[in-house]
Amino acid sequence: MKNYLFPVYLVTSFLIIYVTAIQVNLNTGILLFLFSLSPLPVIWMVYKVLTADVEVNATFEEKWYEDL
Repeated sequence: MKNYLFPVYLVTSFLIIYVTAIQVNLNTGILLFLFSLSPLPVIWMVYKVLTADVEVNATFEEKWYEDL
């Protein structure tokens, strides 16, 4: 697995757990804690994805509105 995909999977699973906790009407204190904690993993995920060492061969102008 690539290094930048791990944070994406982890934060996505956190989001699924949070939404599921809302649907099952979990304790309000736990929901507020998860909500207040949520910006940290999202910021970490964005940082890891943006700083990933990925080689891109096409430029923005070449791929703009390309519909294959």
